[in-house]
Amino acid sequence: MATTARGVALRALIDIDRGARANVVTRQMLDAAHLEARDRHLVTELVYGTCRMRRACDWLTARHVRGPLDATVRAALRLGSYQLGWTRVPSHAAVSATVDEVRGPGRSVVNAVLRRVAAEVAKGLVTWPDLATEISYPDWIVDRLSADLGREAAVGALRIMNEPATVSTRDDGYIQDPASQMITTHLQPWAESGKVLDMCAAPGGKATGLAGAELLVAGDVAATRVQVVAANAHRLGAHHVHPLVADGTAAPFRASVFDLVLVDAPCSGLGVLRRRPDARWRIQPADVDRLAALQRRLLASAMTLVRPGGVVAYSVCTLTKPETAAIDRWLAASAPDMKPLPPPAEPWIPAGRGSLLLPQAAGTDGMFLLCLRAAG
Repeated sequence: MATTARGVALRALIDIDRGARANVVTRQMLDAAHLEARDRHLVTELVYGTCRMRRACDWLTARHVRGPLDATVRAALRLGSYQLGWTRVPSHAAVSATVDEVRGPGRSVVNAVLRRVAAEVAKGLVTWPDLATEISYPDWIVDRLSADLGREAAVGALRIMNEPATVSTRDDGYIQDPASQMITTHLQPWAESGKVLDMCAAPGGKATGLAGAELLVAGDVAATRVQVVAANAHRLGAHHVHPLVADGTAAPFRASVFDLVLVDAPCSGLGVLRRRPDARWRIQPADVDRLAALQRRLLASAMTLVRPGGVVAYSVCTLTKPETAAIDRWLAASAPDMKPLPPPAEPWIPAGRGSLLLPQAAGTDGMFLLCLRAAG
């Protein structure tokens, strides 16, 4: 078991490179390590920052490497170069403390490469080959968002999602990004004293935030995720929330029964990459269209469950057109009797009949929200 902040970070990065989720493995390793608060914060910064800047870190080091790298050496080079390029850690400390965590013949490789990188950074000799490498995203994400949002807005969003996420706490103690809190505030009037279905509720932030409902069913397709909703509702004393394992595309409810159906749908997550630093390397271009198809199925189900005159709200934490404006166009064609309701105001911006919140607008997650009222 690693006993230093960089040792814990290095072990976490190795596991992430093998497929572990950054937030899960970091929490597990911090729970197992006996580190002071300052070192725990350092671990989180190093793991999340290195995950975000992985492509840029690899470019900084690859020019000085000959031959294949094992998992430990690759992770150590990323960890060291992140400290050199994006933190205020003195270069000698970044190099020596990282090298100290490597054993075997790879130690000399890490030492030599990081010293070369340190010299380049100190002398200002780094010239990035392209924007995607510099801001450390896959080419397709930069291209996709540039096409969908415009180059300036896309780059602004991507740059701010390379900054650490802030921690925002609701009055009831639940940690939730202000963008999600804005959504629940916007939906609150339609939830008051009514029957609400949160179709994709885990982990329960929006469900527990919609206070005042007569009944709120918090559904999710995975039992383990429903357990998380139940635990959060219990901890917050949200007794109006009733967790339920249910597939939203074939929901086990009578038709036309809910006053508000919230479809906070699974999505590509390209608006929350500051909180999910490794997600940019997992999501693939084909996932956007696959998830958009799922979103349409969930909305088709939601439209059968809302009562006449009730509201269907669609939200996603992404910025791609197929999952936002294109979904709106599909709804306009497939459910012409459902009428749009006023979207949130600034800092949200119009997107089709809904609204888009760019991460740079208020330092929040990126979100899309569309609310429609059923006929009758």
